[in-house]
Amino acid sequence: MDTTTSEVSLSQSAARRIARILSVEPGGTALRISVSGGGCSGFQYGFDLDTSRTPDDLVIERDGATVLIDSVSLPLIGGSEIDFVDDLIGQSFQVHNPNATASCGCGTSFSI
Repeated sequence: MDTTTSEVSLSQSAARRIARILSVEPGGTALRISVSGGGCSGFQYGFDLDTSRTPDDLVIERDGATVLIDSVSLPLIGGSEIDFVDDLIGQSFQVHNPNATASCGCGTSFSI
């Protein structure tokens, strides 16, 4: 079961991985997920550690994990599930974005 906040959900796998990453960071650190122009499909996802929150950030908390999404990125990833995948190809965070009409092979960029 996923926890949904403003139509963005965080899978249990992603929450566990984020919590593990944040456990070795200073208090108040969160994973910031953002969208910017670029990448091979038009927009690209960014994953960064951040200690500063703004009043308009969406804050998602689950099982010791904290994720921040800024108000400009949120409309582009609304309805998405943030997941963490560990398979033969490697480990990565993935955004399952229902708004994306196309994405690149590596999953870090998309178009709408």
